Amino acid sequence: MKYSIIFAAVLVALATSACEKPSAPTPTVVTVPVPGPAGPTGATGATGAGGLTGSTGSSGLAGPTGGTGATGEQGKTGGDTVVVIPPAPAR
Repeated sequence: MKYSIIFAAVLVALATSACEKPSAPTPTVVTVPVPGPAGPTGATGATGAGGLTGSTGSSGLAGPTGGTGATGEQGKTGGDTVVVIPPAPAR
């Protein structure tokens, strides 16, 4: 049993030292854009197109009724004119 413990320890040492250790992966460099100072103000844009004509509005409400007119003059007496009404025709 004395040799089995020593043999197992040597076997573990050889097994772990025989493995190739992985190398650390090289980190990927990511370039991040950093905003700089503001640039000069741009030129004024062109004037936009004119708008469309609006729709016609609705009719207004009726106004109030007018007041009573002035009373007319009294008629003059007729001369010698005679008005004759013909009789209704027979049916």
